[in-house]
Order: sequence, then C-alpha cells, then structure tokens
Amino acid sequence: MPTPSMEDYLERIYKLIDEKGYARVSDIAEGLEVHPSSVTKMIQKLDKDNYLIYEKYRGLVLTNKGKKMGKRLVDRHHLLETFLATIGVQEENIYRDVEGIEHHLSWDSITCIETLVEFLKRDSGRLEELKKIRTELDSD
Repeated sequence: MPTPSMEDYLERIYKLIDEKGYARVSDIAEGLEVHPSSVTKMIQKLDKDNYLIYEKYRGLVLTNKGKKMGKRLVDRHHLLETFLATIGVQEENIYRDVEGIEHHLSWDSITCIETLVEFLKRDSGRLEELKKIRTELDSD
C-alpha cells in the first residue's frame, strides 16, 4: 500500500494526465507545493514500486497499477467532498477538511460513506430532514 505522501503524488499525477495528457515534474511540484527535487525522488520511488515508469528527461507513464490507484484516490477525494457538502459543511472548509481526513480513513469507512451518500441522494426528504435537524442543533 502506498504511504499518504505517495497517495498525494499518485492522485496529482493521475489528475494531470487526465487533464493534460502528461505530467511534468514542474506541474507536480506546483500542484503539491513542493520542490522539484522532492518530486523526482518520489517519482523514482513510485517507479520502483511499479506505480509508474519513469525515464529521466523523457517523462513518466502510469502503469496499470498506478492508473487504478490514481483513479481510486481521485474518486475517494471526490466522494469525501460530496459527503461533506451533503451534510452541510461550509464550502470554504470542504477542500481543507478532505485533505485532512482522506488518508486517515480505511477503505471500509470510505465504502460506508459512499453508501450513506447514496442513501441520502435517493430520497430528497432525507436531506431535508438532515438539514432540519442541523438547524435545530445550531439553534440550541
């Protein structure tokens, strides 16, 4: 299993490739707010662990293992953003909160959150009831 740091890199690389068709060291460094030398070290580690293939001066390509994990991480991030928005977390807090919790939840917890989000979406009355309860609690 990748470390939380490896997950951040894989998620960023996957998103860049999805958006641009490629991922450069400078783009990864900018997105993660780290030095390019740190990116190079992590890319070498991800290459060693078979998440990607890296050739110096030529770039990188995600392996099937890397693509699968990258997609899973992007989906997890999106699910947690959706969950927090659904339960009424203020928009300006959502991204920071997701970044703070995403690496600390088991995949079992992620699956349960996914089920709960789907449960709430299937009946708008459930969402209204949730908002009503939150309003009641906020007024106490």
